[in-house]
Amino acid sequence: MSNEAKQWLEDAVFYEIYPQSFYDSNGDGIGDIPGISVKLDYIRDLGCNALWINPCFDSPFKDAGYDIRDYTKVAPRYGTNKDLIDLFGQAHEKGMHVLLDLVPGHTSEEHPWFKASSEAARGSFSDRYIWTRSAFEAPQGQPFIAGESERDGAYVLNFFKCQPALNYGYAHPDKPWQWMAGSEPARRTEEAMSEVIRYWLSRGCDGFRVDMADSLVKFDGDDKTYTIEAWKRIFAPIKKDFPAAAFVSEWGRPWLSFKAGFDMDFYLDWRWDKPNGYNRLLRNTDSTLVRESDLSYFNADSPSSPIDFLNDYLPQYTGGKQINKDGSFSFITCNHDTPRIAPRLRPEEIKLAYAMIFTMPGVPFLYYGDELGLHYRNLPTKEGGYGRTGSRTPMQWTSYDPRTNPTCGFSQADPQDLYLPVDEQDDGISAAAERDDPDSLLNFVRKLLALRHRYPALRSTSDWEVINAESGLRSLTYLRKDPEGQDDISVCINPGRKAETVTFEFPRPRRHKLLLSIGGEPEVESRPEERTDGYGRRPSIFRVTFPPQSVCIHLV
Repeated sequence: MSNEAKQWLEDAVFYEIYPQSFYDSNGDGIGDIPGISVKLDYIRDLGCNALWINPCFDSPFKDAGYDIRDYTKVAPRYGTNKDLIDLFGQAHEKGMHVLLDLVPGHTSEEHPWFKASSEAARGSFSDRYIWTRSAFEAPQGQPFIAGESERDGAYVLNFFKCQPALNYGYAHPDKPWQWMAGSEPARRTEEAMSEVIRYWLSRGCDGFRVDMADSLVKFDGDDKTYTIEAWKRIFAPIKKDFPAAAFVSEWGRPWLSFKAGFDMDFYLDWRWDKPNGYNRLLRNTDSTLVRESDLSYFNADSPSSPIDFLNDYLPQYTGGKQINKDGSFSFITCNHDTPRIAPRLRPEEIKLAYAMIFTMPGVPFLYYGDELGLHYRNLPTKEGGYGRTGSRTPMQWTSYDPRTNPTCGFSQADPQDLYLPVDEQDDGISAAAERDDPDSLLNFVRKLLALRHRYPALRSTSDWEVINAESGLRSLTYLRKDPEGQDDISVCINPGRKAETVTFEFPRPRRHKLLLSIGGEPEVESRPEERTDGYGRRPSIFRVTFPPQSVCIHLV
């Protein structure tokens, strides 16, 4: 990173934890902060050296903790503030970093700020949220609630009924009750959010993932001019005092989020008017479970070439680099809002997908259980999860047995008391079973992450170049470049069921050492070119036949 204090991000691999489903240390059926501390060695040995913990603050849990009642208090069901501070210290002792989840756009309707704002008499929090002048005046084009407060007004919502929107102003106010972005009330909200960030950074937190970071200012344009300026003001005092703190945005447009001051942005699971690059790779279907209609690149039965993915990814990758050459446009395996890719994709397909995700630029994020191939399941909604609930089930530490292990090692509680049910049809998916299987997905992830940590070419900001991708063909070859010009890494993928032969020029022919492969090595014929490149190197023309469903990672 350009800031030397953030060098740790170059080699970071994050493990996302949904705390209520990771590990229950006290037997109440809900995962907790001490449970995360107990499992730090597992996470570190996997190859993840950083954590992102989903909201763990005090909440009524009408939206699984994304409705915060107190930003500075750990939810009692997860433990205490001391437990969280202890987790920071234990992680740091193991060379790990911890990000918390910041929800800046709204609070719970039970937050003291909102209760004060709802009072009929005006006070210091009256403008902390967005209110119309009358309970009968609807804020056009925005969800709202009226008739539930002493205050004569309707208040704007962000998502659910329980989530009143904080006031960061409007880009183009046209009503008397709409404050301009950057106005005094909007700046007071920004200052309050800066203080929330400061509170946890001063206690050992290493940064934040920021929920819906692009949504602060209402009716902001596509360029998010006013939201970007709001984040600059929020970050200004923080970055001065905590230069090593890292921030990743749920934004999905790195050329904008980097302008706002974020270090990382996510490739989100967006499949609205058309699938984005994440969907092109992993979930190009309307169904979360059915593979027959899935056109994603890593479905072996899909006809898709990598071209559609590259058309989406390349402009974002290059656009982000133009704004911040050290910024990271990050890949996720999945997250708490996204259907898991298993069982729709099969274990060998998932291995190929991970071989790409963990060798691409950016700081990768591994969702808990994805290293095992934990399944997405159709389940009734829990705490506002709805279709997301099936990706939030308990971690399967040991194999299911109805008599001796009915909770898969997640908890000592009665199975009926678990936050969500474990998968009784677990197909042998558990950390213990996969640990002892040399061909398991878990052990493949360990090998991949060990390579990522070993070679500078695979660091987050090392350069990336497509070597070969053709419309109508399934194979993809790309190069990660060592900043010192020594150990470049090539990645060759063929997710399809047929072998493919391609011809391309490769810039570094001097060696070709296999580091990791699935499905067999490619057959290679090469001949040197007569010309040399600008470094005096003589490129080679390669004719390569890739085996079906294969990946090869080479040192070149």
